[in-house]
Amino acid sequence: MKWLVKDFPLLPLEQVARKAGAERVSLSAVKAMKEVLLEISEKIALDAIAASRHAKRVTIKADDIRLAAR
Repeated sequence: MKWLVKDFPLLPLEQVARKAGAERVSLSAVKAMKEVLLEISEKIALDAIAASRHAKRVTIKADDIRLAAR
């Protein structure tokens, strides 16, 4: 996941915060959001992998992601 952390753009995260109503968003807040979202995403991915394996598949499907996100 180290490669993703470096290449993950910050601007879309700032835009999410602004669309949610924030007038100003600090760089540290955007970086913290990135860290938290990547941690959550990794957990969802691991759970989705488990769901696909349970279904005896090697391909992760959208339903696996949705199930894992619950």
